[in-house]
This record gives sequence, C-alpha cells and structure tokens, in this order.
Amino acid sequence: MYSQPGRQSGMTLIGFLLMFLLIGFFALLTLKLVPIYLEHFKISSSLESLKKEPDIGAKSKNDVLRLLERRWEINMVNAVTAKDVVYTRQPGKVKIQIAYEVTTPILGNVDALVYFDDVIEVPSN
Repeated sequence: MYSQPGRQSGMTLIGFLLMFLLIGFFALLTLKLVPIYLEHFKISSSLESLKKEPDIGAKSKNDVLRLLERRWEINMVNAVTAKDVVYTRQPGKVKIQIAYEVTTPILGNVDALVYFDDVIEVPSN
C-alpha cells in the first residue's frame, strides 16, 4: 500500500535567517536608544526638581544654570550643557527650556537622531 508522506511545515533556513536579522536589528536599536532615554529622564527630572526649589523665580539665569549643572554632574549627564538651556523672564513667570538632540550610530553610516524639548514655567517674585 502506498501512502503519501504528510506535508512538512516549518520555517526554512532563509525564513529563519530573516527572522533572526529582524529580531537582531530591533534588539540593537533598543540597546542604542534606551541609554539616551534614560539620560533624558535624568535631565527632565532635574528640570522638574527646579519647581521645588525655593524662590527659583527670583534667582538669576546664572544661579539657575549653576543649579542645573550641579545636578547634571551628580547624575553623570553628558548630553546637555548650559548652552542648551533657554532662560526667559516674562511678567509674572520664568520659563526655563532645555532643547537638545542626541545622535547615536546604529549600523555603519546609519545614525539615529533623537530630539528633546522640555519646558517648565515657575512664578517669579
């Protein structure tokens, strides 16, 4: 009696390699971008902590920059400097903005550019 073998199902070697490359690419992308976002969290939390600082609205731009730079030094932040901080005094409030971008190489000549823009407003005295 002649019986036909059942159809084999599964992934071919090419399919396996393509799936492995796709998973590897996203793992590489994650490994490159997660440290950038962790550092951004440190920067934004130091900016938010200025809201809790007493009389921050009455301090000069240089005092605010010194406070931020001290916090960045403690948290080992390297992506942002005092040049990235915009300090604007408006009637009744002070606006502090940090806008910066981080470029990281991904693979060969492919880079990832991540742009951040954080703003806080505190009442001035």
